[in-house]
Amino acid sequence: MLPVTPEVSVILPVRDGQRWLREAVGSVLTQTLANLELLVIDDGSSDSTPAILAELQAADSRLLVLRQDRDGLVAALNRGLAQARAPLIARLDADDIALPERLARQRDYMRAHPEVVLLGGWAEIIDEHGMPRGRQMRPDPGHPRETLARKSPFIHPTVMFRADAARRVGGYRAAFEAGEDYDFWLRLAEIGEIAILPELLIRYREHGGSVTRTRELRQIYSARLAKLASAERRAGRPDPSASLTAPPDWHDPNPGAFERDSSRLFRMLAFADPELTRAAPATAIDIDAIASQFATLTAGERKFAQAAVLNLLRAEKCPPESSRWKLVVLLLRLGALKGIKAAWQSRGG
Repeated sequence: MLPVTPEVSVILPVRDGQRWLREAVGSVLTQTLANLELLVIDDGSSDSTPAILAELQAADSRLLVLRQDRDGLVAALNRGLAQARAPLIARLDADDIALPERLARQRDYMRAHPEVVLLGGWAEIIDEHGMPRGRQMRPDPGHPRETLARKSPFIHPTVMFRADAARRVGGYRAAFEAGEDYDFWLRLAEIGEIAILPELLIRYREHGGSVTRTRELRQIYSARLAKLASAERRAGRPDPSASLTAPPDWHDPNPGAFERDSSRLFRMLAFADPELTRAAPATAIDIDAIASQFATLTAGERKFAQAAVLNLLRAEKCPPESSRWKLVVLLLRLGALKGIKAAWQSRGG
C-alpha cells in the first residue's frame, strides 16, 4: 500500500478537454514514480470531460477530481495548489503527455539540490494527432536566471516546484492573465534558485487552441507588467502590482499609475489587428506611445509594433501627412523596409 503522503502532486487543469484527456491522465498515472497524486481541476467542462474523469477516478484512487464553475485557469491552478498534499508539485496540461520517467527525474534533482525551488525541462513538440513535428523546445540550462530577466526560460507544463515556496509567494495571480506563469516564476526566483533539467520531460502539443496563439498580445502585456513589478521588488520597494485583482484593460481611460505607460503602449500595439485599425478614429493614434518606449520593446512587442504601424499606414483613416512621416520613421527604426514600400503603394503613394 502506498504511503499516505505522496511524493509529488501533479496539477492538471482542464476545460472541455475530452479529445486528449485520457492520454494526458494516463501519462501521469503510469509514471515510474508511483507515489503521486493527480489533481485534475475541471473548470466547468460542458463536454464529456466529467464522465471521462469519473471513469478514470474509479479505476485509480490517486486521481482526485476538483470541479469549479468556469472560474478560469488561475483559479484552477490555485485550487490545485491549495489541495496538493505533496512537498513537490508538478504541472501538466490536458493536451500534453508526460514521458514515463519525468516525475522521478525531477524529484531526484530536487532532492539533490535543496536550494532549487523551481525546475523546468525540455519538450518535444507534437501536432494535434500526436505526431512529432521534428522540433523540440530546449531552454538553455546554463543561465536560467539571466534569461528570466528578459523572458520565461520555462515551459509551463514541464515545471516542478516546491509547495512551500509556491504558497509563500502567494501562488498564481489573476492580474497577469496569459502570463500568470511568468509572474509566478519571477516571484519564486526571488526566494530561491531556479534550474532547467536538460532532458525531454513531456510531449508538448501544438494546436489552434493554444494560449500562445490566441492571446499572444495579452501574454506580452502581462509579461511587461510582471517584469516591472519584479524590478520594484528587487529594489526593495513595495510590489506595485499587489493591488491588482484582475487583468488591467489597456483601453481604460483612467489606468493606475503602475500600468499607465504600458497601457498607453499597448493601445497602439493593438492596432496590429487590421479590423481595429479600420474602426479607430485618427485621434486614437498616439505614435509617441511607441517612440517614447522604443528602447524597452521586447522582440514580441517589436513584432506587434511593426504590424500596427503598417496597418496605420494602410488604413483609410490614416493620420495627417506629418504623422504619416512619423510612422515611416518608426518603421525604419523597426527595420520594416519592405513594409514601408508596400504600405505606401497601397495608399497610392
